Amino acid sequence: MKKILVLFFCLIFHTISHAQIHEIGVFLGGSNFIGDVGKTTYISPNELAFGILYKWNKSPRHSYRFSYTQSSISGNDLDSEVPGRYDRGYKFKNDIKELSAGLEFDFFDFNLHELLKRKITPYVYSGLAYLRYDELYVQNGITRKDKTTSSLAIPMTVGVKGNIFENIILGIEVGARYTFTDNLDGSSPKNKNLEPLKFGNLNSKDWYVFTGFTITYTFGDKPCYCAD
Repeated sequence: MKKILVLFFCLIFHTISHAQIHEIGVFLGGSNFIGDVGKTTYISPNELAFGILYKWNKSPRHSYRFSYTQSSISGNDLDSEVPGRYDRGYKFKNDIKELSAGLEFDFFDFNLHELLKRKITPYVYSGLAYLRYDELYVQNGITRKDKTTSSLAIPMTVGVKGNIFENIILGIEVGARYTFTDNLDGSSPKNKNLEPLKFGNLNSKDWYVFTGFTITYTFGDKPCYCAD
C-alpha cells in the first residue's frame, strides 16, 4: 500500500509541474456495500470513508481527477428485508483502499478564474480504480480472512459543486463502484480449496458506494482555454 501512495503523490506532483490550474483537497463521507450479504439499498452509508483528491482543470467543462480513498465496508443479513438473508444471518467487514484516476465532466462552464462570480454545476466522473481488500470466506457462519489481494473497479459518480469562497470549492457526490470481484463479502472465495463454501449469486459482481462531501482548494496560473 505504501508503494501505491508514493506512486499517487509522484503522479500529482508531476502533473502540477506541467499544469496551469489545480484543485487539491479531501473527501469525507460514508460507504455502503451492495452484494450477497446485508441490505440491498443502493445508497445507505454505514461506515466512515475519507480520502484525498487532486484535479487538473483542463477546461471550464472537464478535469483530470486523481484520488485515494479509504474505508471499511460491511454488511449484516439481520439488516436485510430479504427473508432468506435475514434467516441466514451472515455478516462481514472488509477494508478498502482505492486509487482512482479518470475524467470529471461539468454540465455547465466552471471557470474558476471568474472569482467574483458564484459558480455551481452538476458533474459526472468516471475512469478506473485499483483497490486492495481482504479475500474472505464464511465457515460455520463465521467470516474469516484468507489473504489480502487486489482488483479493479469502474467508478461512476454524480455530484454538484460550487465555489463557496474565492479559492474553496464544495462538492456533494455519490459514487458507485462496479468491481471485478464477487468476494468483498466472502461469498465467492478464489481459493480452490474454499470453493464448496461459495454462496449467493455467483453470476454478479460486488458494488460499493461512497457518499459524501469534497472540499478543494484551487491554485495556479490562469489557463488559456482558447488554445485547447
